[in-house]
Amino acid sequence: MSQPLQIQLLSVKEWLSRETAPLFGPLKDKAASLLKEVRVRIDDAIESSQKIFENSEREINKNNQKTYRFSRNANKFAQNLTETVKAVVVPDSSGYEKLHAFCGDLEKVVATSDQLRRGAYPYISPYFIFDRRRLDVSLKRLYDITKEFRDFLTMKYAKFKTVEEANSSVDRLLQIINETQKSQENRRTTEERRGVLQQEITKTQQKIAQIQAEAELQELMKLNQRIEELRENVKHSLRYLQKPFFKLQSLARTGEVAVPLDEMNTLGCYLSDPYTTLATEENGYPVLKSILQRLNTTISQNKLKLKSTRIRKAQDQINSILSKDSLGQLQKDCKEALSQRKQLLASEAIATLQNDLTLLQSQLGELQKENEFISSRRKALQDELGKQQERTEYLRKELEKSIFQLTNKNVQIALVA
Repeated sequence: MSQPLQIQLLSVKEWLSRETAPLFGPLKDKAASLLKEVRVRIDDAIESSQKIFENSEREINKNNQKTYRFSRNANKFAQNLTETVKAVVVPDSSGYEKLHAFCGDLEKVVATSDQLRRGAYPYISPYFIFDRRRLDVSLKRLYDITKEFRDFLTMKYAKFKTVEEANSSVDRLLQIINETQKSQENRRTTEERRGVLQQEITKTQQKIAQIQAEAELQELMKLNQRIEELRENVKHSLRYLQKPFFKLQSLARTGEVAVPLDEMNTLGCYLSDPYTTLATEENGYPVLKSILQRLNTTISQNKLKLKSTRIRKAQDQINSILSKDSLGQLQKDCKEALSQRKQLLASEAIATLQNDLTLLQSQLGELQKENEFISSRRKALQDELGKQQERTEYLRKELEKSIFQLTNKNVQIALVA
């Protein structure tokens, strides 16, 4: 089997034109000849219609009562027919699509002309008989050339459509190759930016790790962890009092239970931030105890409206705090941790490190956001490139098939020189 003929994409149109010249040269000449004949037939139909118009105009001017109505009908018919036929624009190009569209328009004009003729003749007869016979011959000739033109396009000129489609495929291929090159350039730019971003992210993470490794910050981080543990302990130790505290707060607001303003404020603080509230209370948490005593009284007066299990658990926790000082050591630990944290935060070295850390973490966040966007853009470009390459390969194969149909030659299109 012979090797396929290699043809550069940019040379396909010129090569195809040379290869198909022996076939399509005569066909183009025939198309030009038919178009010339169509012009002649159109002019003849217009001239015949104008003859009816002129003769009917003269008869109208005679104002003959016997022929006036027939002449007026003939005049109007000729005017409409002339306008209809004159609307046809004969193309100069021999392109298949243009000729196909022109043939369709011509067929519509021929059909419309016949309708006008058949609709008007009964109202013109028996007058202008010679003019009508001449017009009938002109319209018949126009119909015949139209039919011949349609047969020519369908039976002989149809292959020219394949040539035009092949040339169009070349244009589409060139366009998609250009788009692919732009996508590849965008992908390269994206890859470069992604590489730079990853380096910047790594450097920023290393700087953050270095700052976090400083002794002062290590101590602060350990202390923060200790505070979080204490925060959970305080929350756990007061877990059965949360609902009763909310109820007591509501009763105080409606005036059903009298609670001093300072205790109301502290009660709200125990609900929102129990750790800090306990740590900042005086030793022995006197305000909390007062709140618990008031809560106990409210429970005994049956004003709290809670389930018995909740009441029992709340009373157990109240008794444990009031009688056994169960929060004493926890409060001491909370105060000590809070005090140590304040001392550390007051340190100039810690303040500098935290500022640097905050700045770096903010920069890292921005870099990571941009990296996510770039990664998403990279994937989109990759998908787009894949689709473009598939489209390019499909169009190349279709073009090679079209060329084989036209020339009976096995060719291979080279997309890149």
